[in-house]
Amino acid sequence: MKLPVHTVKPHDSVAQARSLLAQHQINQLPVVQDEKLVGIITDRDLRSAPEASAISSQPVGTYAPAVLPNPAEIYVEDVMTVSLVTLSPEDTVERAAQLMVNDRIGSIPIVEENRLVAMLTRTDVLRAFLSLPPTID
Repeated sequence: MKLPVHTVKPHDSVAQARSLLAQHQINQLPVVQDEKLVGIITDRDLRSAPEASAISSQPVGTYAPAVLPNPAEIYVEDVMTVSLVTLSPEDTVERAAQLMVNDRIGSIPIVEENRLVAMLTRTDVLRAFLSLPPTID
């Protein structure tokens, strides 16, 4: 699992979140408010944030090309995912791997007593499987 967990707040800007992803070479950031996990934002969410924000600001049924908003003026809460897949520290690596495959996700927040304690990434799962002793045929 990844420690420390780098996080953003709902009212942080998309530009700020992009900067954290680049600085720490990660692909997902948990969104935390008052120590509670409220969402997750991914590099994919951030890449499409200005365009999505411009489209959503247009009246329904119309779309006129507009100047894209400044990423510093778009809040994380406007583009984050709120329906989360989480696990507890007691869950197995196999359970995590199955969730990652089924839900096509690259990381899972690890939550204990409603608090974010770690992030489990696809790389963590692969390393765990690689550390298993080889099977004998």
